[in-house]
Amino acid sequence: MLAAGLAACKTSNGPEVTGSLASLPPPPTNEAEWRGALPRYEAAYKAKPDDVATAMPYAQGLRATGQRAQAVAVLEQASIKHPHDKTLLGAYGRALAEIGNYNQALEVFSRAHSPDMPDWHILSAQGAVLDQLGRYEEARRYYASALKIIPDEPSVLSNLGLSYALSKDLKKAETTLRRATGQPGVGPRARQNLALVVGLQGRFTEAETIARADLPPEEAAANVEYLRQMLAQQKNGVQTPQKPRRVSSVPEIRS
Repeated sequence: MLAAGLAACKTSNGPEVTGSLASLPPPPTNEAEWRGALPRYEAAYKAKPDDVATAMPYAQGLRATGQRAQAVAVLEQASIKHPHDKTLLGAYGRALAEIGNYNQALEVFSRAHSPDMPDWHILSAQGAVLDQLGRYEEARRYYASALKIIPDEPSVLSNLGLSYALSKDLKKAETTLRRATGQPGVGPRARQNLALVVGLQGRFTEAETIARADLPPEEAAANVEYLRQMLAQQKNGVQTPQKPRRVSSVPEIRS
């Protein structure tokens, strides 16, 4: 039940380009902007398919618009040609994880940094993938390593909190997520994860209050109502109801 509650939540007519990214607009920040800009990134990639500088933003746009399998294909080809580019490997590993290829993602992430020069982003991503495989204790070792590099990083703490939640230790999950939400610059994801964990403990009014910090009141209320239904139906052995779009999260696979 808890794992289900945490599951996600997952030829152009553009102007002629030479393949240089200099003519492209700044990277979009949301799906709607990416849909408008993607033809230009696609054209740049087709002009220079062997160039990491065109492959990576094109793959990012594909992922942002839900074309995740195609993004994997683009990054796979780029990684074959540039097998030692760690930034590229990090993006490739994340794209693999997003389509559920967790074991392959772990293999790619292992090449995206090294023990003598660890990258906390990759360590957190490795932990997130291990959580999806149910290897919670192993995942937490990666989060601990990441936190040694960047103490109190909210995205890592949020992942660690969800790791505890996935293994049904809701008290530790709440404590860790409250620590995450108390950090400067914390994003809405950590607060929504905290609202989820609080709601899973039956404290619906408090969960709705936390959710309202980032969501419109109607969405926050819908999320809490979903949690009520999920807990009630789980007690009765009934299938989990369909969830609202923003009710829940999986560990964040950043790279």
